[in-house]
Amino acid sequence: MKVEEKDKILDIRDLDVSFKTSAGTVHALRGVNIDLYRGETVAIVGESGSGKSVTMKAAMGLLSSNATVNGGKILFKYKDENGNMTEVDILEKDTKWIRKNINGRHMAMVFQDPMTSLDPTMTIGMQIIETIRQYKDVSMKEARSMAVELLREVGITEPEKRLPCYPHQFSGGMRQRVAIAIALSCDPDLLICDEPTTALDVTIQAKFLELILRLQKERGISVIYITHDLGVVAKVADYVNVMYAGKIVEVGNVDEIFYEPAHPYTWGLLSAMPDLDTDDSRLYSIPGSPPNLLHEVKGDAFAARNKYALVADFIECPPMFKISETHSAATWLLDPRAPKVEMPEELKKRIKRMKDGVKNDD
Repeated sequence: MKVEEKDKILDIRDLDVSFKTSAGTVHALRGVNIDLYRGETVAIVGESGSGKSVTMKAAMGLLSSNATVNGGKILFKYKDENGNMTEVDILEKDTKWIRKNINGRHMAMVFQDPMTSLDPTMTIGMQIIETIRQYKDVSMKEARSMAVELLREVGITEPEKRLPCYPHQFSGGMRQRVAIAIALSCDPDLLICDEPTTALDVTIQAKFLELILRLQKERGISVIYITHDLGVVAKVADYVNVMYAGKIVEVGNVDEIFYEPAHPYTWGLLSAMPDLDTDDSRLYSIPGSPPNLLHEVKGDAFAARNKYALVADFIECPPMFKISETHSAATWLLDPRAPKVEMPEELKKRIKRMKDGVKNDD
């Protein structure tokens, strides 16, 4: 189904951000473009330091004081208090306005470690109640009832008894559920999950993902996952943005990224996923390290780590080549003049196994 333009709620265009550090200026984002439509889930994947979290912190107006936005737009569409559709460019608003009108109310974030976002000196109940009353004109009694319902909604048993508890009295999985309850307390249009399952064991991780999917379906919210875990992406995402050294290098729907990857970096990420049936005796890792963004990147930032790199990769940064209506990749291998290069044979076998596994599950 083709999504109409009016349903787009987040439109990031040519976002360029740098940070002043004691070692020099780090060019963290270099022309990032991301689209998100109402009710959909977009995943942003890539190695640590690729710019995933910086992109979403910019969208929430949470960049640190040493950040400089060199250019771009972050257009966010939401229903205002009068029920009218409103679109704003986040980059044109000051931090105070964003915190009052956008953060919490229309856009909320769940962080990797809930202990960093939950106040250890306040009870769980007061943290949820204060958040509700900050954005909604309700009494303490009404806010308490809403807090109980939120805890019940995120799967915490006997929520009335949990309100007087402190964060340290909860397990990691329960703290993450509380963080979701707080994020959902004001009915946001967009929920951003920043590495939300990293600190959780596999069983709790699966329950967390099921919870987000259920809440998304019930509330009709849009979700952005920031993660390096492609296993998580496969379970939850509609669309995937592969990020490397401050740029989106491949974008597509989840099937295109997993079954028809076009960028050598995406090939590397998929090849590095643990697979019991692989012919390789050792787990694959992408050779080399990401470039130091303190220095200007010439050409394709991935070229030095790419065994398929062409001469052009060391001279000029490749544009996004369109593969389908939803699939594009920034690699000179897609240029009509480039030699034909196939993805690694072992990755082809792995993709076939993934496809067969999905068929068997069906």
